[in-house]
Amino acid sequence: QVQLVESGGGLVQAGGSLRLSCAASGRTFSSYAMGWFRQVPGKEREFVAAIDWSGSRRLYADSVKGRFTISRDNAKNTVYLQMNSLKPEDTAAYTCAVSVGQLSGTERRYDYWGQGTQVTVSS
Repeated sequence: QVQLVESGGGLVQAGGSLRLSCAASGRTFSSYAMGWFRQVPGKEREFVAAIDWSGSRRLYADSVKGRFTISRDNAKNTVYLQMNSLKPEDTAAYTCAVSVGQLSGTERRYDYWGQGTQVTVSS
């Protein structure tokens, strides 16, 4: 079992930055790929970014490429999402997830999910 706790969300003006953190506990965090997803009420959850167990491979949604950076610190069992140049359309609940399989941008490939942290970007 893996427990995930996100933090770092909040209210920011367009053009600003936030860094989300996801702290993991339970099983061996460093063995698994990690991902960030986001969801707006009334819409489907969408993939944002993912990173493999070593941190050497990353995937990004086209909508965040060049603005968001995913990273991890296996010594701290934590994955991060640095979000720069934020836009109002980035407003969503952001959730981290663990994939015990391969690196993926597909929601159904993820096995454990956090509760989410809200990010609100004002125009």
